[in-house]
Order: sequence, then structure tokens, then C-alpha cells
Amino acid sequence: MTHVSFTRIGRRNVLVHTPRTDNLPLVARPLSELMDPGWAHALAPAESQIRAMGEFLRAEAQAGNKYCPPGPSVLRAFQDPFESVRVLILGQDPYPTPGHAMGLAFSVRSDVRPLPRSLVNIFTELVADVGVPSPAHGDLTAWSHQGVLLLNTSLSVRANSAGSHRGRGWESVTALAVDALVARGGPLVAVLWGRDAQSVRPALRDLPVIESPHPSPLSAHRGFFGSRPFSRVNEHLVALGAEPVDWALPADEPAVTAEDPAATDRPAASAPA
Repeated sequence: MTHVSFTRIGRRNVLVHTPRTDNLPLVARPLSELMDPGWAHALAPAESQIRAMGEFLRAEAQAGNKYCPPGPSVLRAFQDPFESVRVLILGQDPYPTPGHAMGLAFSVRSDVRPLPRSLVNIFTELVADVGVPSPAHGDLTAWSHQGVLLLNTSLSVRANSAGSHRGRGWESVTALAVDALVARGGPLVAVLWGRDAQSVRPALRDLPVIESPHPSPLSAHRGFFGSRPFSRVNEHLVALGAEPVDWALPADEPAVTAEDPAATDRPAASAPA
């Protein structure tokens, strides 16, 4: 079962499903114990692949290869309710620097300093676009709790080796997640930064899509800056009859978990397997 709690975001209480971390065998766990029940249902066709990826991560750890994010955070993107997703922001793979990745695309743990350059550029555009205060930390959990799915196409990476888990099998899981959102219906806006993210454009059918170059320092000046993605997302949401996103991040840093930030020389209890 999942642990259910309420997190205060602005004026709203947000229901959050947190995976249990007891020592039951991983292979005996249904997906509903690893993620939001709605996501568990949506990703049921990929359950065997998720288990296979858990075995892959276990093999990585046994070979002495640390991976990011830590085991309990690998499926973090699927812990907030499936039915609440109204914005999809696609990334590539987690930050490979140990202690940075925390399971949400582009987001880092709240204690990370300095921030990754891509995230600095995202915040620069955020402030210029909607005029919110410059964020004091890089944890984007507040966005996730408002229905912004921050999804990497690969959900893990070997520490200090960018792109090392691409093509290993996560892509079929995350593609199913995108397909499930499209099939679900309801208000949904997609944000595609860079060519990798834009490759999923055909799967989005007639959804509103905001595209620009990636916020990486290598490409941000080629059209990411000035693209106004945050205000444009809200314009689309309002046109669809949905509430706009409050893009301002809380001034207080979210609590940092006590788990090993370098992520795992053994599979954690709530990692997929």
C-alpha cells in the first residue's frame, strides 16, 4: 500500500502518495505500492518492463555502478495523481552528478548548490516571463503537486556518466505514460524543450504544444530565452477551462530526505524490480 499524506502548497492541500519502504520482496509488490494508483493502472501494460528495469538497476549496483536518482526516487514522477496532470514537461535523463537528481526532470534536491546551468536558465526565463521571485532552491516539487509532470524519457543514469541508461528500456515505459495521458483526455499542455523531447510530438496528436530549444547553455540563446513557456502554458490551460499553474516556488526549502544522496550501492526498498 502507499502512505497517503497532505502537503500544503500555497492555499491548497495536495494529496500525495508515498511508496512504502518496508522490506517486502520487490518482485511481490504491485505497482500500486510503488506509485499513485492511477499511474499504476495506466502503466500496468509496462509492469514487466518496470520490473526488468529494477533488475537492471540491481545489476548495476552489484557491479559497483552507482546510479541516480536514489532507488526510492526512480519512480518519483508517478507519485502525484495521474488524474491531476495538466502539464507535461519532458526531459532526457536525470542529472548524473551524485546528490542532484531526485526523480523529477530538471529538478534537484533543495540543498544542491550551485544549481545546474539548465535549471539556472529555466529560472531566468521563468522570472522574465511571469515575474515571480527568483527561486531560492531548485526543488520543483511544488510544480509537481500542481499537476506538472516533470518526466525524463530515461528514469535513471549511471553516476557521472550522462546518457548511460538511454536505450536500456525506460523509453517504452515513459512513452506509455505519454500515451496514457493523451488517451485520458482532459486539459493537458505539453512543453517540449529540445530535439529529443520534440521527437514525441506525433504522439501528442492535437494537444497544445509549446516547443523551443533546450535550456542547456549550449542552446538556450537559440530560442529558449524569450519563448515565454510558463505564461503560454497558463494561457492554454485557461482556454481549456483549467486553473493556471502558480509557477512561484515556495521560499522555504522542502525538507531533504536522509537517504544517501550518492544513490545506492544496493537497491532501495521502493525501487522498481
